[in-house]
Amino acid sequence: MHEIHIAGEAAQLALGARLAERMRAPFVLYLQGDLGCGKTTLTRGLLRALGHQGAVRSPTYTLIEPYALATTQLYHLDLYRLADPEELEYLGLRDLLETPAIWVVEWPQCGAGALPPPDLQLQLEHRPDGRSLRPVATTEAGLALARALYGR
Repeated sequence: MHEIHIAGEAAQLALGARLAERMRAPFVLYLQGDLGCGKTTLTRGLLRALGHQGAVRSPTYTLIEPYALATTQLYHLDLYRLADPEELEYLGLRDLLETPAIWVVEWPQCGAGALPPPDLQLQLEHRPDGRSLRPVATTEAGLALARALYGR
């Protein structure tokens, strides 16, 4: 799939909202990219479109932030500070996986081997005029969502 250009924060929030339109649990979304490339902003757009009214912060220190939404359960993970993937076991990851939910995982490479496989991976990169996003679908559900990002 080709890169998608994201012109600014409003476009990043809108892209998250577009994801929310078609994303259904169970679904695992990996967000990859350098610090400050908009992973949490994209997640904020997704959560707002799913009906969350409160603040959306990156769970950098808590690692997992649960959101009980009207239509689904969503878990937002930020694994940047995870020292070892086994730490996810202490956080009750295995128990959480028993409930169908949407998983949004920032820095998934830090939890390699302990996380469920993604349906869709989004690689975000800094550009002089905004950000770029490159989707990589690994399931049929992920492919359908990637196509929706292109308006297909």
